[in-house]
Amino acid sequence: MAVDTAAKTSAGGPHGAAELPSVVVTSYNLEIRDEDGFVGDKAKRGAFMDHLDALRGHLRRNGDDPLDVETETLGKKELDALLSEGSPREAALILSAIERYAQSLAFVIRRFVRLKAWNAVERIVMGGGFSQSRVGELAIARAGIILHTDGHDIDLVSIRHHPDEAGLVGSAHLAPKWIFAAYDSLVAVDIGGSNIRAGIVELRQDKAPDLAKARVKESELWRHADEEPSRDEAIKRLGKMLNAQIKQAEKEGLRVAPFIGVGCPGLIEPDGSIDRGAQNLPGNWESSRFNLVDSIREMVPEIGGHETSVIMHNDAVIQGLSEMPYMQDVEHWAVLTIGTGLGNASYQNRAKPKRKPADQKGKEKEKEKEKAG
Repeated sequence: MAVDTAAKTSAGGPHGAAELPSVVVTSYNLEIRDEDGFVGDKAKRGAFMDHLDALRGHLRRNGDDPLDVETETLGKKELDALLSEGSPREAALILSAIERYAQSLAFVIRRFVRLKAWNAVERIVMGGGFSQSRVGELAIARAGIILHTDGHDIDLVSIRHHPDEAGLVGSAHLAPKWIFAAYDSLVAVDIGGSNIRAGIVELRQDKAPDLAKARVKESELWRHADEEPSRDEAIKRLGKMLNAQIKQAEKEGLRVAPFIGVGCPGLIEPDGSIDRGAQNLPGNWESSRFNLVDSIREMVPEIGGHETSVIMHNDAVIQGLSEMPYMQDVEHWAVLTIGTGLGNASYQNRAKPKRKPADQKGKEKEKEKEKAG
């Protein structure tokens, strides 16, 4: 089921809100289906590996597969190494998989832009770990070229922050304005199907009032998928991580706001409950008797002597929000996060876009070409 927040007059509460301080979230967690299932699955990270494995299957039948390892053992570093340092045949195999995946990604984006919430999108931020590899960068760039040659005037850009940090930095754009006058940092949580990360986001407004220089000062990562804890055990571990991060930040002299921003998979209800989409988390997080926001408040009732405020939103929404300072020259934009699934969100800036002159855009493109060359 698609969640098109543009169709709602109000989000009805602070969590999963459509109207944020700088943007309107016009949609998120869209679930488009076709005869094969969820359309987004055609562009998840596993889809690239499926394309590579299919190509290898064709080559194996003739004894021509240039690789001697199982496809599933190849990580980002190994794939990048095959592309840049492998034999011509090995590199060509990776390039062939990139082409197939790029065609799939372009297909998925074409389906998204048919929807009302995405129809006006001018730029798509590509997040998730896959976007940080050279293979991912080339696949995204190739998909962008395919879309442009098809007449779709949409730019695809890789996310600037590392995706692990983007999922924390984006929380700064959930925060109410009073935080920025009195504090220099805030607490953020990014919950995923494999990991939970908690950290301190340093706002650094003295360097950039628009939060373009905000960064993760400290963070802790727990890979819960390796331990298979119960939901209650996972929440208890999260509480310890949060309190340890706050204690360390205060020890270092940071003025930590009494605020926690939380990114979580799924559809977020106004009261902080999770309607659906959290099936990869440990235990049942969608239970009517469980509320993540309330649990966090119980574990961290105060920060710096003030009552803790918690705001939660979808994790793809928050990862996209980390790009807010760089999206001011467009009005409508979106994010796709390539991971175990394909996270998605679309936005409309509340302020009118500050368009760059055509000659400035040309100069920037020339600089990009020089760097690439």
